[in-house]
Amino acid sequence: MPSNRADLLALRSLICEAELLLSTTILPEGRAERALEILRAAAKLADYLTTTKPAVTLGKKGGMRTAERGPDYFRKIASMRKTKAGGRPKKRSQ
Repeated sequence: MPSNRADLLALRSLICEAELLLSTTILPEGRAERALEILRAAAKLADYLTTTKPAVTLGKKGGMRTAERGPDYFRKIASMRKTKAGGRPKKRSQ
């Protein structure tokens, strides 16, 4: 997913330009109409992506993932924090 709002707006403008080009084109077997449907759906998706914030989406997933770990996990990390035992293990010299 593009992280920059400007990238999404540029994508949306490209979709709208392609939609405008196809709306004036006649293709056999209804291909132009189907392409227009797909482009309109893509434009709506781009609009939705410009309004939502990625951090909100990721935060919801992270909260559910953390809840699966349970209270024992939190006790463990709290004790590591109190004794400053977190982080990467020290290298052993041989």
